[in-house]
Amino acid sequence: MSSIDDRYRAQAVPMTPVSETEAEPETRVTVAASKPRAGGLAWELLQTIVLTLAIFLGVRAVVQNFRVEGASMEPTLETGQYLLISKAPYFHIENTPLAGLANFLPTTRQGSIEYLFGGPQRGDIVVFKAPTQPDKDFIKRVIGLPGDSVLIKNGEVFVNGQPLNEPYIHFPASYTYPFNGQPETIPDGYYFVLGDNRPNSSDSHLGWNVPVDNFVGRAWVSYWPPTDWGMEPSGNQVQTYQDE
Repeated sequence: MSSIDDRYRAQAVPMTPVSETEAEPETRVTVAASKPRAGGLAWELLQTIVLTLAIFLGVRAVVQNFRVEGASMEPTLETGQYLLISKAPYFHIENTPLAGLANFLPTTRQGSIEYLFGGPQRGDIVVFKAPTQPDKDFIKRVIGLPGDSVLIKNGEVFVNGQPLNEPYIHFPASYTYPFNGQPETIPDGYYFVLGDNRPNSSDSHLGWNVPVDNFVGRAWVSYWPPTDWGMEPSGNQVQTYQDE
């Protein structure tokens, strides 16, 4: 298990690799019975192992655990904190066999992306493959959605011309982004992310956005240490001051 620990980024380290399987379709199945000959115990044990593995892989398709390393999300997340990440909110169906059913499924559209379960929301704490280091998982907060205009002026974040209410910020920044002081429009299929520890975070203020396919999932539950146990709120709670 490899990791990078420095004061400029928080890295989410997967505790176990995600396995990928392909299931061949069956035309007919029946309830399995015990194998009626010697070795029945071994046969039952084999079936139990296969069933357990199938359940494990099914769970891993929607949930994964990570360990936080680095200071860029302090004080919201600390180094050594363990999280469960939910992948389901970011399932999208374009360019998949389900794309033809987009008019019949209750999807949510963000630009050209059709999400089955709402998609990323402003304020979500999200794990993603870092665009600058694709072999590393970073964890940051979603600030700008596709089509949003984003401006950071002396550390204060403006989205679509309105300042964000960010009660989670304890370490504000002093920088301006973009450097010309003009709002940046987030391209279709991309997201603008920032760390909560603004002065010590490698994030979108350095000039890169996160493509949707780089998202791993949204922080769902903090389960270790016990003092930090609890649900991680979705980003719907983060609004501009005008919306309050």
